[in-house]
Amino acid sequence: MTDSSSRRLRIAVLNRVFAPTGGGAERYSIALVEQLAARHDIHVFAQQIDHAWPGVHYHRVSQPCAKPRWVNQLWYAWATWRATRQGFDVVHSHENTWHGQVQTVHVLPVKYNLFRGRSGAARLARWLKVVLSPRLGSYLWLERLRLAPRPDRCIVAASDTLREVLAESYPASRNATVVISPGVAEVAAAPATLAQQCAAREQLGWPTEGRCVLFVGNDYRKKGLDALLQALAGLPPDVWLAVVGHPGQQGAFQAQAEALGVAGRVHFAGPLQEVTPAYVAADALAHPTLEDTFAMVVLEAMAQGLPVVVSGPAFCGIAGLLSPGRDAWVLPEPRDVAALRQALAEALSGTAATQAVRAAALAFARAHAWPQQARLQEAVYRDVAGRSAPGSD
Repeated sequence: MTDSSSRRLRIAVLNRVFAPTGGGAERYSIALVEQLAARHDIHVFAQQIDHAWPGVHYHRVSQPCAKPRWVNQLWYAWATWRATRQGFDVVHSHENTWHGQVQTVHVLPVKYNLFRGRSGAARLARWLKVVLSPRLGSYLWLERLRLAPRPDRCIVAASDTLREVLAESYPASRNATVVISPGVAEVAAAPATLAQQCAAREQLGWPTEGRCVLFVGNDYRKKGLDALLQALAGLPPDVWLAVVGHPGQQGAFQAQAEALGVAGRVHFAGPLQEVTPAYVAADALAHPTLEDTFAMVVLEAMAQGLPVVVSGPAFCGIAGLLSPGRDAWVLPEPRDVAALRQALAEALSGTAATQAVRAAALAFARAHAWPQQARLQEAVYRDVAGRSAPGSD
């Protein structure tokens, strides 16, 4: 293999949305770019860009039609293939594209969601659905090409859980897949003081009184807001909920809060450009997600010493790394409203046990800082660049 251990690489990074409000996958990509920009020549190819970092080159990809999304996905894949065919040592895609030596997967495969647990007639019916749907057919075609083994390709999964799912859906991908979990850029020296918490709430325009449970997610349904609102109804009246994320589903959940009699205790904050003040302002994070391959919000909250209530490993990738009762409260079944309510009551109690969890959360976050995760990614870049270089073995 050609030695590339010290060479400055020219890297293309593919993300349709390159903005911190986009979600966990976008923040993952942005963090890696920020960590590695000083050592490499990084070019970002995106249709939406809300980011500026010294030394990073931004290329806006055209978007003739935003909808249907599957058509835009095909367009983006084709446009970035044309733009990055030459002149780059590494093409790193965070999107469903057929090209790119590094393919980072953040979500469950389409094939897995369509066919898991189905056999016989049920499986045949799913294939018929795919045949009749250009949307599903396009996504499956892109996914198959994306995860197909190539001599110069490395597939990166965001968690061990996701790696196993990928191997189950595409067995040939197993030997080409490594795990690089998300990290955090900064870890607080200690949990926020009462004064810091009040200042953060004032900055955000949130109530300064009471105990705040924080929920962060763009897909309210998938991230478990339904069960969380039900749990809130059984907690003391001084406990209120801050919901941070895209407001597209807000109407339905606002109606649910009104029906439960807790509308006055729910603050829909919308998306935040910088989420850290929300972690500082809160007393606990609730993440009763039904599907998360990792859940960066959990790690980010722990980096501020926030006690966390999170779904178990069957639902959330980061939970497989946590020690239940020591690092966080882990729910075997996130739809169990009584268990969620009890865990939140303990997380909000302020007891010595809660303080111990806060300290353990900070220690966990320090062990998962972005600089060390970026070094793992850099090693992948150098490996695939060496395999792609002329004359490499």
